[in-house]
Amino acid sequence: MIDLNDLKRRMDGAVSSLKSDFAALRTGRASASILDSIVIEAYGQAMPINQVGTVTVPEPRMVAVQVWDKSMAGAVEKAIRESDLGLNPIVEGVNLRMPLPELNEERRKDLVKVAHQYAEQARVAVRHVRKDGMDELKKMEKDGDMGEDESRSGSDKVQKHTDDTIAIIDESLATKEKEIMQV
Repeated sequence: MIDLNDLKRRMDGAVSSLKSDFAALRTGRASASILDSIVIEAYGQAMPINQVGTVTVPEPRMVAVQVWDKSMAGAVEKAIRESDLGLNPIVEGVNLRMPLPELNEERRKDLVKVAHQYAEQARVAVRHVRKDGMDELKKMEKDGDMGEDESRSGSDKVQKHTDDTIAIIDESLATKEKEIMQV
């Protein structure tokens, strides 16, 4: 029989990846996870920002980074400026402060589009897992490892997991969209 738990685990992975993508999307409030997607070229390799400094939220509309190695401050500033977050860091030695500007209507709509792209990527990942499961079921039926009824029952279960997971993705998207558009 097909390993439904493995398929469910892989589908859940797509959902958790989506939620971390959503956490990095900016709403009206500051969040330390907003900088999670930023990668710094440090010591000859790419590193996430939280491995070169401490990210904090000192005020509701401010994100700060305290860089541990003073020589990395310039690289961190450059990476933040070049990101698509629209932040302008203010450098004070090893400390970088980024005030979050008010989101205008156009920027909110752009962020909603990005959220929709993230959700579609998650749906595609879930569909790939579904296809893997269905292909495995067909192969097992063809090889004589299971009967037609077992195969149909297994494919119904895989489809139910897929439908449930996509419903969770759609629900998460609706929540994030509401959060972004809230003034």
